[in-house]
Amino acid sequence: MNKDLLEIGCPVGTANMVMQGKWKFAIMNFLLKGTMRFGELNRAIPNIRQGYLTQQLRELEKDGIVHREVYKEVPPKVEYSLTEIGREFLPVTQAMTVWGDKYIEMLKETVASDEKK
Repeated sequence: MNKDLLEIGCPVGTANMVMQGKWKFAIMNFLLKGTMRFGELNRAIPNIRQGYLTQQLRELEKDGIVHREVYKEVPPKVEYSLTEIGREFLPVTQAMTVWGDKYIEMLKETVASDEKK
């Protein structure tokens, strides 16, 4: 766990620090659907570089949000899943989805309106 997060002293600030990163919300959104292997995550998230996916997963694991399970097989098998506290983030992602859909619709309307001018 990242003990430095205790020094922030603000729940919203702590959540913000844990979720900082371009792809963390996307990673968590996919893992909310179930356990995934690295390659599955890499294919599911468009335009993410493998190195950056690795970095984001390591940070989420360090913060106790993601569990990494390594199976002793040849070739090695690694699976990622959300921890209990990670799964508790579901209402937040659901609210973000609702808001994001509304925002996208507003953007589409604005673009259509601008194109008519």
